Amino acid sequence: MLKIITLCGGIFMSDKSKIKLNKEKKEEMISAIKDYFLNERDEELGDLASNLMLNFIIEELAPEFYNQGVYDSYKYMNERTEDLLSIQIY
Repeated sequence: MLKIITLCGGIFMSDKSKIKLNKEKKEEMISAIKDYFLNERDEELGDLASNLMLNFIIEELAPEFYNQGVYDSYKYMNERTEDLLSIQIY
C-alpha cells in the first residue's frame, strides 16, 4: 500500500488509485479552474462544473503525472547510484 501525505500541500494519497485533497487545496484548485476558463476561454464556470473538471483531472489524468514523477525519480536515483559507485577505490 502506498502512503504519501503532504500536509502543507494538502495532497493525500492513501493508495495507488485515489488522490484526496484537503478542503482548502480543493477550493484553491476549483478557483484556479474557474479563473482559467474565464481568462483563457472567456467562459464562466460554476462551482459544480469546476468541481467535475477537477474530479476528472484527479481520476483520469493525475495518475499519469504521478507515474511519470515516480519514473523520473527512479531514473535520477539510479544515475546518482552509478556516480557513487564510480568513486570506489579498488
